[in-house]
Amino acid sequence: MIIDGKQEIFQPDRKRLSKSLGSYQKSVDSALAEMRKNRTMTRIWTHDHTVWKPESTDITNRLGWLTTAEMMLENLPHLEAFVEEVRTAGYTHTLLLGMGGSSLAPEVFSKTFGGGETNGRSPRQLDFAVLDSTDPGAVKAHAERLDLTRTLFIVSTKSGGTVETLSFFKYFYNLVAEVVGPAEAGECFVAITDPGSHLEELAAEYDFRRTFLNDPNIGGRYSALSYFGLVPAALIGMDVETLLRRALSMAGNSKNSDSSLESDNCGLQLGTVMGELAKAGRDKVTFAISQEIGGFGDWVEQLIAESTGKERTGILPVVHEPLGPPEVYGGDRLFVSMKLSSDNTNDAAMKALEDGGHPAIRIHLDDLYDLGGQFFLWEMATAVAGSLMGINPFDQPDVEASKVLARDTVAEYSKKGAWPPCESAPLTTEALNTFLSQSRPGDYVALQAYVPPTVGTDGALREFRRALRDKYKLATTVGFGPRFLHSTGQLHKGDGGHGLFIQFTADDQCDVPIPDKAGSPESSMTFGLLKAAQALGDRQALLDRGRRVITFHLDHDVEGRLKQLTGALGECANNVILRR
Repeated sequence: MIIDGKQEIFQPDRKRLSKSLGSYQKSVDSALAEMRKNRTMTRIWTHDHTVWKPESTDITNRLGWLTTAEMMLENLPHLEAFVEEVRTAGYTHTLLLGMGGSSLAPEVFSKTFGGGETNGRSPRQLDFAVLDSTDPGAVKAHAERLDLTRTLFIVSTKSGGTVETLSFFKYFYNLVAEVVGPAEAGECFVAITDPGSHLEELAAEYDFRRTFLNDPNIGGRYSALSYFGLVPAALIGMDVETLLRRALSMAGNSKNSDSSLESDNCGLQLGTVMGELAKAGRDKVTFAISQEIGGFGDWVEQLIAESTGKERTGILPVVHEPLGPPEVYGGDRLFVSMKLSSDNTNDAAMKALEDGGHPAIRIHLDDLYDLGGQFFLWEMATAVAGSLMGINPFDQPDVEASKVLARDTVAEYSKKGAWPPCESAPLTTEALNTFLSQSRPGDYVALQAYVPPTVGTDGALREFRRALRDKYKLATTVGFGPRFLHSTGQLHKGDGGHGLFIQFTADDQCDVPIPDKAGSPESSMTFGLLKAAQALGDRQALLDRGRRVITFHLDHDVEGRLKQLTGALGECANNVILRR
């Protein structure tokens, strides 16, 4: 039923997805009719690669996510037995070592369900944290806070060769071996990886407690409901069965008939809106998410950005940017509200945006475990949007560019003992405003922070991005490096060149050596050097693609310098020097 451009779709279990599309409703309805005529959903479920591309490369072998919830439900007894084994062995803490698709879903679970009985978690379960930063201060902080004799380390990487993850493993393995001895150290480690990977070999070599081999037909960013997400979920103490059954309910909803225009197929509806509005220039999907489930934004950011940002197109997910009044936005936004039934925080702001002519989607969750359905919903919607945009949503052709250049930078440093020159801009309002004056309608500003990922720094970056948006009416994103390279990095290099990239670097307060091999004291690289190489490599990869980039070095006072930049955004006429 459509009233004044607004349509509501009711799922069988009474969850609701509503749309307010205004003038875009007609084109969305037309696209839905065409997709039903082409039996798009039926073809997705039968693994028909021609939904996306004529060739099957990296498509048919990436559709395991369609049925992973059902498969994992069958494996649930094994997960429960593993958790009991770990608890009986006396472990009290878990640290997951991973990046991107291996770490983001576990982080969602930790932030959402890691707070004790109020979040449906048994206080008897393990304290859980994620390390996905090569910042030496972040690595050292985890090492200093943990009782290494009672900590289980999860080494998680699909490929088995992720340089950050393996560096974390070598560092913590050496620390654990010093405390419990080399013969017992492997018992403190668990691997999650694909069959035949290098990590599977390492796990056997170092006698890991357990190795979970995932379905290789699931891409990393689509792996939330596989072992990559559910081993951590079980250790946190979540009700994994309920999570999976919510996912299965949403999967069932997405199998609804292609033939009816009134079908309540939420994945088809949401994906069609995303794809059609992106083609019409509304390619910045801006999320307003209830605080209790706010961590979901980081997961969906990777899913959308890495899946759609290629072939000179893309959908930019905007998360953690606080909602403002309608007048601070350009005409390139689609707003999405994801809210728990008890939360009305963003209701007034969303209504003002709708009344101001901005298209919007509202998604209602009854409780925290509805996130199981949301993982599947957004995976399906992203796949549908990819079909409309004419891209393969399951590959990531530009991700390797930064990695190659980072390796080259490390090799040059090892040979010459010095970094290649980097053109860091003077920290002045003139430099900042001159750079931002290049912006065009439809652009976005990406803040790339190769700085310590502290609470204070995160808060300062959020205030800076709010000031940027309000002044320039541009969408903003924030990513800590190198974490964002495994999330939004693909879109930065693969989209139509709409980004302005502000890279922040800083002096490390400390540094931490990376062992050349687990169990060996020799080290020819540190985490600080690795992070610096990744920053230089990513900057060069962006420049090689003609992207607009500026680098500011913030010395030691990262939070203070960011606050000065925020205050200086209004100083257009004066060349204020921000570094004292």
